[in-house]
Amino acid sequence: MSKNKTESQLVSVAKLEHPKLDEASYKAQLASLQLELMHYHFCLFRQQKRVVVVFEGPDAAGKGGAIRRAVRHLDPRGLRVHSIGPPNSIELQQHYLQRFWSRLPKNGQMAVFDRSWYGRVLVERVELGLKNWNQYYREISEFERMLVDDGIVVIKILLYIDKKEQRQRLRARLENVEKAWKIGPADLQSYGFHKEYEAAFDEMLNKTSLTVPWQVVAANDKRHARIAVLKAMINSWREALGEPQLGIMSPEFAEKAYRILS
Repeated sequence: MSKNKTESQLVSVAKLEHPKLDEASYKAQLASLQLELMHYHFCLFRQQKRVVVVFEGPDAAGKGGAIRRAVRHLDPRGLRVHSIGPPNSIELQQHYLQRFWSRLPKNGQMAVFDRSWYGRVLVERVELGLKNWNQYYREISEFERMLVDDGIVVIKILLYIDKKEQRQRLRARLENVEKAWKIGPADLQSYGFHKEYEAAFDEMLNKTSLTVPWQVVAANDKRHARIAVLKAMINSWREALGEPQLGIMSPEFAEKAYRILS
């Protein structure tokens, strides 16, 4: 992202358009995209490459639901999903990036982060009163540069919902006994800082997209968001590692296998 951007060129989540996707179109695309992502994930093991996928967004933006749809058919042996909460007592004594280093994938694996190191410039800035957050944009960019230089494919996705949609989703959780566990004091506090989060997301997008660009998904419509997430992951994967090469079974092996298994 150029440092010489004019104000009109800067990313602003408040200006996002939120398209809708009907159920028929959603179902028609979902299965084929999940299968395509499964092919890429299978090849990840064969190539012994590593992929990190970062999800950020407001509370109730649908990060968990999008992740579940994306990884539904992937081999769990090559996948780790990390739901990131507040650091524990040991992590508080370490550099804030340490707990993410320890969660990076091994060769042939993908690690998915439901929230990430960006908490430093989001929740800690907005709700915990973190000062001098600008220095952390530099540290985060350097961290991501090290990952990329080490051969890790990094994909960053921001799911964004507006305040009206966030309120409706939180109310729906409150009124549904099966989902009431999803709402607590932290969610209400976060909702009260929606405008401040909007500014923090904008600054994050405009200051941390040079090494690894953000892919912003308008998420007011869950079906649209889930399809957009799958497409974003597939397109990023293809750009970094090429088309999946599933390989063809050799005639010699096929003949031997049929002979043994006959």
